Amino acid sequence: MTQPRSSDQYRRLRVALLGAGAVGSQVADLLLRHGDELADRAGASLELAGIAVRDVDAKRDVELPAELFTTDAESLIVGSDIVIELMGGIEPAKGNLLLALNSGADVVTANKALLATHGTELFEAADQVGASVYYEAAAAGAIPIIRPLRDSLAGDRVVRIMGIVNGTTNYILDRMDTEGADFAEVLADAQRLGYAEADPTADVEGYDAAQKAAILASLAFHTTVPLDAVHREGITSITPSMIEEARAAGFVIKLLAVCERITVDGSESISVRVYPALVSRTHPLASVHGANNAVFVEAEAAGSLMFYGAGAGGVQTASAVLGDVVSAARRHIAGGVGVGESTRANLPTVPIGHVITRYQITLEVDDQPGVLAAVASTLSEGGVSVATVVQTVDDPSTGSGTESSAPADGSGTARLIIGTHRAAEQALSDTVEALAASDVVERVVSVLRVEGE
Repeated sequence: MTQPRSSDQYRRLRVALLGAGAVGSQVADLLLRHGDELADRAGASLELAGIAVRDVDAKRDVELPAELFTTDAESLIVGSDIVIELMGGIEPAKGNLLLALNSGADVVTANKALLATHGTELFEAADQVGASVYYEAAAAGAIPIIRPLRDSLAGDRVVRIMGIVNGTTNYILDRMDTEGADFAEVLADAQRLGYAEADPTADVEGYDAAQKAAILASLAFHTTVPLDAVHREGITSITPSMIEEARAAGFVIKLLAVCERITVDGSESISVRVYPALVSRTHPLASVHGANNAVFVEAEAAGSLMFYGAGAGGVQTASAVLGDVVSAARRHIAGGVGVGESTRANLPTVPIGHVITRYQITLEVDDQPGVLAAVASTLSEGGVSVATVVQTVDDPSTGSGTESSAPADGSGTARLIIGTHRAAEQALSDTVEALAASDVVERVVSVLRVEGE
């Protein structure tokens, strides 16, 4: 019977770790504790040569050997076979990774901001020296989505990706939906639980999701998608009443990243966008709760695929990072050049106005005869077809609204919840502007797109 090798019988690879925050400290701990198992899987012994940090005395989530820490990242990088970057931000992360690649090391990163803004530069540097850039943890935490898009579906044609890729916003919207809680209240809870940063702007304004959408779209459509080509909206305007109206119509509100092929003027193009949208409660994404993520992929041959799991968390994200480390080690043992990114399709990324979608528009109007006809006329003039209309009338004595099919009698304020048929985004947007300027409309309360149909 063949006995497994011990780690000291393998070729030894030097691993440098940059950053020891929530994810970095977990990566270091797992490397140290499971070194023999990882060696058996990788075919190489993974030696953690050191951990570069800003402050060697800072308190860590995991207790690690003090002798591993250094503030000299450059000295640690030079001579390493694999460099793991978990510092975040653009600099010095970018400079450190370029140094690593130019010295022949493979790099592993979870830095979505860096990849979304400077990914092309990093991939080109890797190609020049035959190295590889691994970034499974950059798009959806522990969910394995990068390899399926880059490798498993490389022979297929991905037509659409729709996903929940930010755990903080999903936690907030899910609590608002299931408990009727207010945005500010749930955000404060998310910050106490560590789901949201003290400054939650990157999450709640959609910047984090936009970075991930750019990465996913670049992979899926074999085209470099610049971050500034991603349409972005956040969730700060979502109110409990919008959540309740969505529920009444059979929807749930989710912050979605949508990447799809569309045809514009007879030519194939790409649309990449992030915004809160209505998703039917029968759609798989509607059942994604808490801080979890899910990515729904539609491909011509494979059909519909869904990837679900933890979108954040130190140890969960560390799992994806170490998967990349094992892949990098295997490449070193096998030899040969690294596999570059496929971005040769060169499809244009078009503005959101070209997208075909449908809206749910909530208007506040005077409860007067003829208002509904005037609103319908404005919609018709904009080329927007009405699918559904629900009218609610505010009760002056309680301030609450009740659904009504009775004729208007001028006694209060009415809300019209209008569902449209599919139309060009630009036509829908222009029509909403016309409604806002109409004499019969007091206020456009909300506008949400419908996705997943």
